Amino acid sequence: MEQIIFWVFIIYTLILFGITYLTARKANNQSFFSGNKRSPWFVVAYGMIGASLSGVTFMSVPGWVNERSFTYMLTVFGFFLGYMVIAFVLMPTYYKLNLTSIYQYLETRFGRFSHKTGSFFFLLSRTLGASLRMFIVIIVLQKFVFGQWGVPFELTVVLFLLLILLFTFKGGIKTIIWTDTLQTTFMLTALVMCFVMVSQAMNMSVGEMFSSVWKSDYTTIFVTDSSSRLCWWKQILGGMFISISMTGLDQEMMQKNLSCKDIKSAQKNMTTFSITLFFVNFLFLMLGAALYIYANKMGIDAKGDNLFPTIAIEYLSPFAAIVFIIGLISALFPSADGALTSLTTAFSIDFLNLEKREDFSETKKTRVRHLIHTLFALLFVGVIIFYYHFQNQHLIDILYQVASITYGPLLGLFAFGLLTKRTVKDKFVPIVCLLAPIICFILSTNSKAWFNYGFDFELLPLNGFLTFMGLMLISRRKTIQKV
Repeated sequence: MEQIIFWVFIIYTLILFGITYLTARKANNQSFFSGNKRSPWFVVAYGMIGASLSGVTFMSVPGWVNERSFTYMLTVFGFFLGYMVIAFVLMPTYYKLNLTSIYQYLETRFGRFSHKTGSFFFLLSRTLGASLRMFIVIIVLQKFVFGQWGVPFELTVVLFLLLILLFTFKGGIKTIIWTDTLQTTFMLTALVMCFVMVSQAMNMSVGEMFSSVWKSDYTTIFVTDSSSRLCWWKQILGGMFISISMTGLDQEMMQKNLSCKDIKSAQKNMTTFSITLFFVNFLFLMLGAALYIYANKMGIDAKGDNLFPTIAIEYLSPFAAIVFIIGLISALFPSADGALTSLTTAFSIDFLNLEKREDFSETKKTRVRHLIHTLFALLFVGVIIFYYHFQNQHLIDILYQVASITYGPLLGLFAFGLLTKRTVKDKFVPIVCLLAPIICFILSTNSKAWFNYGFDFELLPLNGFLTFMGLMLISRRKTIQKV
């Protein structure tokens, strides 16, 4: 089985490199950063599904069902509301200013310190988040394939990052738009096929499996206890701000949208993507409930992030194991390649101003970009290996906790810029943006003991609100110069 999975991985990787060759042959720096603004909106929308879901969704959402039931669907509904804000509030601003890095807006609105601060928090958030997304896939492949051959985990990590580095090195966003499409197709196919195969293993039709899941105890959606972290309004509110922050204020996701030719195309992309993502997440929860029903029937002692891989690889057919691995690999690459490209873009544009350096030739700009790209890949290796030694809970839980702390300052900065006309004392912005997440971290750690209140996704809007109020304290009314 290990050899079969290994060859599936090799074939899949070769297909990706084939697409890379076709899309990157005439690529330049503008292709890398913006895709020359020629990406078809429907291709972007479809590919963003895979980029949004990642390996964390593929494994953690099904495994989460026993703890949260279907309450996550309220979070997904909040995602949809947030995507509408992105499409009709944020993206028109980005297109109007013709931005390559969305954090350039902060310099236009507030100043240089705000620009650097916003980009820094993105670099921190995306590095930690993308590393977690990659870790969950690599650890499974290590356990069931490479570890069986005595390959050290650290070497497996280096191998994967080297592959991702190679196929994003030249084409950047121009390549990713098309590789994400392939990967989304494989991921969704794997999702549907795994549900069908679990149904067959229980001697049920797909319709009977749906009915069995819907009648089970796993499908609770609404929790009304306001002290519970699963309370319905916390899920909706948190979901909305998560999508605004992790998509609308995230260079990786917006870089794909900004590669469309105009704002109308980008809005079509975002609307189509948000509706599709709602149904896809519902299928992941249905699969999770089906897996738990199967595990209970068979006496399988597996839950959380281990549930899906254990059943797919050890209890279903060899074909099911192959389908699962294909889906998992398809979840890995979109979360890694886009992150690596967006981090390179943000650092190059926001900190080095590479796009406008007239003293640099195109060749020198390319060399600098390649160096940054490589350094971020090495940083991923270090973070993943570090996490390997300290991981002890659901990765999707950790991912959202990290997002709630690190994306809050971005939410506050952009909200203050869009909702007010006040100017700020730019040099004090970094202090405000550091204090707000520190306060939120202290609150989230002690809130249960202090107030008998459990924070969940709503910690993110609170973080943004504290940043907003801090900016208000260091701001003044914008003065209009008389002519």
